Amino acid sequence: MSKSVDSTPLMRQYWAIKEKYPGALLLFRVGDFYETFLEDAVKASKVLDIALTKRSNGSAASVALAGFPHHALDIYLPKLVKAGYRVAICDQLEDAKQAKGIVQRGVTELVTPGLSFSEAVLDTRANNYVASIFFDKTLLGMAFLDLSTGEFFVTEGTTDYMQKILHHLAPSEIVFNKKQQTLWNDFTQDFFHTYGLEDWIFQFDYAYGLLNDHFGTHSLKGFGISDYPAGIVAAGVILHYLSETEHKAIKHIRSMVRLEAHQYVWLDPFTVRALELLVPQQVGGTALIEILDRTVTPMGARLLKKWLLFPLKEVVVIQERLAIVEYLVEDAPLATLLVNHLKQIGDLERLISKVAVGRVNPREMVALKRALQQVQSIQTALQSIPFPLLQKMNAQLHGCHTLVDRIDETLQEQPPLLTHQGGLIQPHVNDQLDALNKIMRTGKDYLVELQKKESQRTNIPSLKVAYNRVFGYYLEVPNAHKNKVPTDWIRKQTLAHAERYSSEALKQYEAQILHAGEEAQLLEQQLYQALVAEAVEYIPQIQENAKHIAELDCYLSFAKQASEYHYSKPMVDDGTLLHLKGNRHPVIEQRLPIDKAYTPNDIYLDPSSQQIIVITGPNMAGKSALLRQVALTVLMAQMGSFVPAASAQIGVVDKIFTRVGASDNLAQGESTFMMEMTETASIMHNLSDRSLVLMDEIGRGTSTYDGISIAWALVEYLHHHPRYKAKTLFATHYHELNELAKSLPRVKNFNVAVQEIEQKILFLHKLVPGSSQHSFGIHVAQMAGMPSMILERAKEVLAHLSQVGGKIHTQVENVQQYQLKLFGPDETLSDLKAFLDGMDIDLLTPVEALLKLNEIKNRIKRFNN
Repeated sequence: MSKSVDSTPLMRQYWAIKEKYPGALLLFRVGDFYETFLEDAVKASKVLDIALTKRSNGSAASVALAGFPHHALDIYLPKLVKAGYRVAICDQLEDAKQAKGIVQRGVTELVTPGLSFSEAVLDTRANNYVASIFFDKTLLGMAFLDLSTGEFFVTEGTTDYMQKILHHLAPSEIVFNKKQQTLWNDFTQDFFHTYGLEDWIFQFDYAYGLLNDHFGTHSLKGFGISDYPAGIVAAGVILHYLSETEHKAIKHIRSMVRLEAHQYVWLDPFTVRALELLVPQQVGGTALIEILDRTVTPMGARLLKKWLLFPLKEVVVIQERLAIVEYLVEDAPLATLLVNHLKQIGDLERLISKVAVGRVNPREMVALKRALQQVQSIQTALQSIPFPLLQKMNAQLHGCHTLVDRIDETLQEQPPLLTHQGGLIQPHVNDQLDALNKIMRTGKDYLVELQKKESQRTNIPSLKVAYNRVFGYYLEVPNAHKNKVPTDWIRKQTLAHAERYSSEALKQYEAQILHAGEEAQLLEQQLYQALVAEAVEYIPQIQENAKHIAELDCYLSFAKQASEYHYSKPMVDDGTLLHLKGNRHPVIEQRLPIDKAYTPNDIYLDPSSQQIIVITGPNMAGKSALLRQVALTVLMAQMGSFVPAASAQIGVVDKIFTRVGASDNLAQGESTFMMEMTETASIMHNLSDRSLVLMDEIGRGTSTYDGISIAWALVEYLHHHPRYKAKTLFATHYHELNELAKSLPRVKNFNVAVQEIEQKILFLHKLVPGSSQHSFGIHVAQMAGMPSMILERAKEVLAHLSQVGGKIHTQVENVQQYQLKLFGPDETLSDLKAFLDGMDIDLLTPVEALLKLNEIKNRIKRFNN
């Protein structure tokens, strides 16, 4: 499209602004509309489902156009952002009436998926992070910022650690170095909205300077990130990106928090997915967060999610959380009172962020006042509580009484949404404003008097004084009386049934009223901005309030579910024992029918005596649920929550690994078995002495012998590991693994009990010592509705395989008869004999014996063929 002088001045202005934001969809304010042009118009019309038209462009060709009313911005903007577009909002920077020539315009905000204050874009119960990543020579640096709350995290580490953090925090947008595109592609196969920045921005000195300038510091040592050079670069890139996107009012970003791997329990992405912490794996399923989250504030909901993904390893802090929950469980009236106050607070964290950036509207300022009043009420409720931990929290709350009083005295209790709508300031705040409001209030009386006076003077009984936006105030005279109109009136409009006029008195009144209205509106806006500026000074105190209110909300959430679901307080210590009595699955228990109780189980794991439990039993018996409930119970305890168990003693776990449930990555050409092996390899490479390892049906994706061999070797590896004795639950269908308990002293056999009654099975869901002798696969197939002909044939095949040990290749000659083809021609016997003679059976391990047996099977198969 031509940008020549043939274009209109408006389009030339558009092109000049568009060139500064080439990657963004530009919303160009023209009067009461936001317009999009050219390619942007085509994109906007499709996403927003609005009409695509054309606009004249002087002597140049017309251009595509699509637009919407400016007051509908909050409706349409979120749709564009959620579609992945970066949206530049270009506003009129001066009053069109005052402009000489074309109205001055400029971009006031660049909204991206990761940078927004719009409530329609944001999820109130989740953070909205923009992240930056920097690939250094050996390490990666990352920073995460939630602009809507001011939370700023910095970290640095290996690829595995960074992938874990990235999946946990799930940023809405990631910025990276354009020159490191290949490194980014290799780093993750998952989809994220990304944006590439120039290479010069990713320089240590530049980033260090930006951070010091913003925080007003001379060094970053106080933030604890001085030994995170790659992390510093990533954090500086975030600040640069804010400036580039016109986000310059960022006083609410007051600190950086260092995220360290050793502070939290290691949960890799496989484990988060397998345990269904945030998202269920099945449609219609339930994630753990849905059970745990009983919070009543958005801040609490966001914090609870972080607690779930970052469970603690520090025993003292865990015990403090548990002690607070215990106190709230025991003092139910206090808990109820606090919850009632919390329900009225709203999103205090994002409210004060809007104050910081000057985007808070009058109604939100009143909401801020009410939230702070509830904080004051919470302070009063906690004042006399004889519990040190709650007293400490109470001491850190700020009532902000002066600010509350100022908002209360200044703003109407039900102000308009926007400042230009008028009527937002209380009486007696400003004498000049009171005088202007009086003029506008008494104006109606003046009009009544004027109408009465002119009606009497002209003898026109049906005379009306009215107003419209086009003509202003006017006198309306029916046609029947237009011959009585005085000569000093000025005709303004002719209608079918009447004439409209103006008079000198009406002109003077209009000028006075309009002047008073404009002056009052301007004065109200000034008073409001002064109030907002005063609130800015309270950002640190209010952010501190939001932090502690969120914590209190989480404690109350834990207390509520502990009381309702009959959870118990776990004993968490520095030991290595894991002993759960009467343990239940927190999600399944709540989703069972009312008349059905969950069967609890006991679990005992100790690195010195019972390090590994091999669990056998049929499908549907509850092996996978048992594995998951142990992991979820440990997680809940180390979050600070009570747990679904009669009692629980938990030595702090530092890593939880799961290989539970089938997963695949067919889009990347990886089978279920390949993914299983990848995840299992990751576990084996990252073990620690305090790891909790949960493995379910390892090896089922390949041949029986391969599967048994791999599973057998894994159990041996975990048992014989030279450094770590990771506590392990190993569920399997391979009954052969029960043999391991005979030679490995810390391996114990358990099975999920099943009762067989008249060739039918009853799942008892009870974990008992010993091994299971049957898989009951045919019974399960029968319960699933398999055709009877198939079931009968399966029983015949099973009976035959049982007779021959199930270890020799068989060929079925017909439906009722089997012929085993054991050996080929006689001349091959000598080769097989030589192979057997070469083995020393006494020296073979069980796994080697299985491998040799598999090799014999393959030789016989070749002979027969």
